[in-house]
Amino acid sequence: MRLSGIMPESLVDGPGLRFVIFTQGCTHKCPYCHNPETWDMDAGKEYSVRQIIRLLKQQKKTKQGITFSGGEPFLQAAELAEVATAAHLINWDIVTYTGFTYEELIEDNNNGVKALLSATDILIDGKYIHELRGIELPFRGSSNQRIIDLAKTLKRGEIVLWDNSKQTE
Repeated sequence: MRLSGIMPESLVDGPGLRFVIFTQGCTHKCPYCHNPETWDMDAGKEYSVRQIIRLLKQQKKTKQGITFSGGEPFLQAAELAEVATAAHLINWDIVTYTGFTYEELIEDNNNGVKALLSATDILIDGKYIHELRGIELPFRGSSNQRIIDLAKTLKRGEIVLWDNSKQTE
């Protein structure tokens, strides 16, 4: 897979202390994007799934979870789904950011997209819209973006927003 970078520790890319993977390549190209350097599909560096899983195992005792950001993670969904599966084995949760909406993703017939959705615990969906920017918003840049509890959403068959009030440190 092609990545823009890896951040071993972040407190702003989801709940708790997180390991963050920034994917390379994005077709959304949102104006005022926080990571425009991730747009070019040919930039970044190639990593194997095995390399990333090795990095996770070295970090496993200090993190709550892993976050997939971008770029657009769903452009490399199959590979990230494999990484997510390994992260679940070390009891990490999975946060995935996407410029797609949940509705667009569930319409996609790509098996990798379905696998990454199934492996994701919290999905932060929707394009960044600068006019809806809110610096007070937890874990997202604009108010149109939703923080979706995917396990509950898949179980109920309707979107269930994540309730951060139930989080503990």
